[in-house]
Amino acid sequence: MKTVFFGTPEFALPILNALEAAGRTPVAVVCQPDRRSGRGRKLSPPAVKSWAIERGLEVLQPEKQKDPEFLARLEALQPDLGLVAAFGQLITRRALETPRLGFINVHPSLIPKYRGAAPMQWTLLRGDRQGGVSIIKVTPRLDDGDVLLQQAVDIPEDQSLEELHDTLAALGGDLLVQAVEALAQGPMEARPQDAKEVIWAPALTKDDGRLDWSKSALELHNRIRGLQPWPGAWTSTKDRLLKIQRARVESGAETQAEEPGRVLMAEGEHIVIACGEGCLRLLELQIEGKKRLDARSFLQGRPFQVGDLLGL
Repeated sequence: MKTVFFGTPEFALPILNALEAAGRTPVAVVCQPDRRSGRGRKLSPPAVKSWAIERGLEVLQPEKQKDPEFLARLEALQPDLGLVAAFGQLITRRALETPRLGFINVHPSLIPKYRGAAPMQWTLLRGDRQGGVSIIKVTPRLDDGDVLLQQAVDIPEDQSLEELHDTLAALGGDLLVQAVEALAQGPMEARPQDAKEVIWAPALTKDDGRLDWSKSALELHNRIRGLQPWPGAWTSTKDRLLKIQRARVESGAETQAEEPGRVLMAEGEHIVIACGEGCLRLLELQIEGKKRLDARSFLQGRPFQVGDLLGL
């Protein structure tokens, strides 16, 4: 079973490690081109490229999937199966038709729920108490292939996006190995997705991180944990942008008479904000351009006081 792996970011690394441990290392990887990042705007290789180079594997980085040289090289590899995990581009029909068994994809949601670019983020934004991983066939259309394998996991109410990311990446590696082993023996039973159950998870923008204090404390808590590290949850205080890195719903608090966004408590390690329904306790905060701090350290600078209004 000769495979080619399409993937780019760190989410793919536990999946590649699982393949390697199972003796199913791909013959080549395909990832996005190196991009400039950081303050120095230096070219940085994708995580998958670095992983492959360490193992002496061939790396292909086409700027566009229709690149003739890329397609010719992919065909020359004569793969039996294509594997995809967080690649970042739709794969062209010609590429999809190259492996004799087609392509399968590791998708970090319970498809058809959360098709699209940000499934893990939207799982948390909507406050779901279950997430999961689906292994689906890849088609020219986004995330609409038949389901080969699927497994759910429970999501604790305070789980962050980083924690969910790591859980689903590890599970994705296990399920992909199972699928590859099964396909090596013959066809797998596949379940078509129910189009009526589709929920989309579109890409996020920086403005999605703006906190609307008229929402409930639970909604805001889910937004904060679902948007780390990017685009991040943020609000404003006077003339400064304030990032909220971690928070929790303040149980038993009543704020019907308080204006949403009003600072109710700012003392010691306690920072409590009125919301449209309930209150939110801020645990870790960061003034733009400054270090991330816990509530106690943050308040030592007295950046705001009881009665201040956030979100101005």
